[in-house]
Amino acid sequence: MFALFVGLIVSLGLSELNSALALPGSGDGVKQRAGLTEDRTVVGVSDEGSSGECKLQGATRQPAISMDGDYVVGGVFSIHYYTYTVKNNYTTMPDPIRCSGSINSRELRFSRTMIFAIEEINNSTKLLPGIKLGYQIYDSCASVPVAVHVAFELLSGLDSVFYAGDNCTQSSKVMAVVGESGSTPSISMSRIIGPFNIPLVSHFATCACLSDKQQYPSFFRTIPSDQFQADALVKLVKHFGWTWIGAIRSDSDYGNSGMGSFLDAAHKEGICVEYSESFYRTNPRSRIQRVADIIRRSTALVIVAFTTPGDFRILLEELSLKPSPPRQWIGSESWVTDPSMLKFRFCAGAIGFGIERSVIPVSASPVLTEFWEEQFNCRLEKNNQSWTLRPYTDTSQLRITNMVYKAVYAIAHAIHNYDLKCKSHPFHSQVLTRLKHVNISQNGYEVSFDVNGDPVATYELVNWQNTETGSIELVTVGHYDASLPAGQEPCMTLFISMCQVPVSVCTVSCPAGTRKVLQKGKPICCFDCIPCPEGEISNATDSSHCFTCLEEFWPNAKRNNCLPKPVEFLSFNEGLGIILCVFSVGGACLAVLTAAVLHRHRTSPIVRANNSELSFLLLFSLTLCFLCSLTFIGAPSDWSCMLRHTAFGITFVLCMSCVLGKTIVVLMAFKATLPGCDVMKWFGPPQQRMTVVSFTFIQVVICTLWLVLSPPFPRKNLTTYKEKIILECALGSTIGFWAVLGYIGLLAVFCFVLAVLARKLPDSFNEAKLITFSMLIFCAVWVTFIPAYVSSPGKFTVAVEIFAILASSFGLMLCIFAPKCFIILFQPEKNTKKYLMNKT
Repeated sequence: MFALFVGLIVSLGLSELNSALALPGSGDGVKQRAGLTEDRTVVGVSDEGSSGECKLQGATRQPAISMDGDYVVGGVFSIHYYTYTVKNNYTTMPDPIRCSGSINSRELRFSRTMIFAIEEINNSTKLLPGIKLGYQIYDSCASVPVAVHVAFELLSGLDSVFYAGDNCTQSSKVMAVVGESGSTPSISMSRIIGPFNIPLVSHFATCACLSDKQQYPSFFRTIPSDQFQADALVKLVKHFGWTWIGAIRSDSDYGNSGMGSFLDAAHKEGICVEYSESFYRTNPRSRIQRVADIIRRSTALVIVAFTTPGDFRILLEELSLKPSPPRQWIGSESWVTDPSMLKFRFCAGAIGFGIERSVIPVSASPVLTEFWEEQFNCRLEKNNQSWTLRPYTDTSQLRITNMVYKAVYAIAHAIHNYDLKCKSHPFHSQVLTRLKHVNISQNGYEVSFDVNGDPVATYELVNWQNTETGSIELVTVGHYDASLPAGQEPCMTLFISMCQVPVSVCTVSCPAGTRKVLQKGKPICCFDCIPCPEGEISNATDSSHCFTCLEEFWPNAKRNNCLPKPVEFLSFNEGLGIILCVFSVGGACLAVLTAAVLHRHRTSPIVRANNSELSFLLLFSLTLCFLCSLTFIGAPSDWSCMLRHTAFGITFVLCMSCVLGKTIVVLMAFKATLPGCDVMKWFGPPQQRMTVVSFTFIQVVICTLWLVLSPPFPRKNLTTYKEKIILECALGSTIGFWAVLGYIGLLAVFCFVLAVLARKLPDSFNEAKLITFSMLIFCAVWVTFIPAYVSSPGKFTVAVEIFAILASSFGLMLCIFAPKCFIILFQPEKNTKKYLMNKT
């Protein structure tokens, strides 16, 4: 590439620069031939005003620069961006279209690169030996009408002389065309020259539409299609997490097609666009102002600009008039690598994809130094030979320039590959065919085309970075390679980590534990974050749905994870369990202590008068009643579930049988005092024992059937509480459970009735009264137990059942035995047969 630059500078001699840029005083349409060879012509340009901007004065019917050759290669570049506005009076022939505005130094460099490449080929002994390539280079003024005019000129040629016979000249026969820089002019030119099989090889037209071989069969390009660039830009936006962006584009085939490809790919990736605006450099200023105001008011901090430099410059100049909040610009290749755009410092930080750079380290050229001094009437110090780097002379960013270079060499190889030995000239169709199969390596770069006429797509990721001097420079920060085999994703590599990446989202990502709810009438990137409902979680950001936890799991407080539900049961370690244990053991101890007192005074009248055998059996059953409540505490198991209900049922029936026996004994004893009544012999101790055993045996049978047919079992109650599991004993058979309770209740009612009947018997110490009170308490406890048991949730169901057992046990204990123990211990004077037999 060093040879490229040196050749370019050498080809740009002082006299040619004077002609190309035009010395003051050149007239309209006058050819300036100063210092040019006889076969090379240029159209003059004049210097207007003190600004130094060069204006094209020549008519577009002549090439800006031309040189004859055996074969001619056409060149079309947008050296100017505007044309003069012509007001037609419809009475005279309109003037030819003329270009206006300042010269685009970048496009001028492209044209000089084409000249250099052709001269390099002409000097080569390996490529097209003995054949001279010529060129005809036109300025299209970035105008479609001018580009169409140029296309017809390239078809017709400049030679107006008709040669009869076999010796037709080829001096004006254009074999291929390099250009145009813009997509829209390239489309127009390709439609015109395509039917004639003249190849059009563009260095800068990137519209994806030009890959359609049905419409543009003779179009080729050395720069990748915008389809690849659009995909790369979407991956870049996605990489930095930008989901809320603005989009602006040139209102041209380049901008509309490129932005269309980008928006399609962005939509698939879930990227939302707040606005998408188009404009063109010739639009009224009000249109440009409207686009600028939209950018200033927008909430999107990232803007993707698919524009040409000429259009984008107009918009940035408008934005610079009124500062707007900082924006992160994402640029297309057209402007993001254009050195002339770096003057807009408020765009520092812009990032985009550009064609791979060809770096050429150069020093100041004596030829350019001489030109500079002569043109601007100044003198450069010998110790300061660093001439100003303008886009024309800056060779540090040769990107698109290299595409021009490759295009010329591709055409030359296509001509060369034709069999020149047959001494016949190739036709356009033959060059077109050869061009499809070009596959060379020129200057270290591959030159080839796929079936669509597109090259392999590789890009550099460039970033506008501030320098210490306050200027902006292009820095390569990554690479994008779309040349991988079919089926493999293109690879994007970042060389550095970007610091202070701006956040551009319509709504901040919904954290785990919430779900997205789209805002009505807005894009999918605008949403509200709604907490997951009870029992559901989301464990990812931006989740659209919440998921129900498994049956035995429950969300944590943040609702972003399912945790095992705590298992709840009445344990020995909690306060309620400890209290119930204390009362249970205390009641059992009290029963044992009472039995000890009665046993100690078993010969005393009060003990003997109240059937001591049944009393001790009752105390034993009460002890078991107190202790059976312990089986209800702790984690339920198969054995504990079966034991707790059966033990409770049998011990309470044993207790009720003893009380019932004592009540019957009281009744029988007073009946025996009547004359001629001898009932006690029918209800002596054997009968009393048999009564207790019989009643108890019935309960044993009921419990046995319950355990055999449908026993209680432990289960996890998942319905009472959503957030926890109640470990409890299922009844198995509710009929069995209520049969056990019903039998106990039946005995209790029977005892209560008999006790009521015996309560007014004429004894000073009538035990029937005590049994009446105890049965009253017992029945009251178990009647209230039923609704409390049914309505109590979880472990409190067990606590209610334990409370009923303890309350009824204490009721029997205190009502039946407390008065006796009180007399024995504190009123021994009443513990006499006389006192007990005294009738009131």
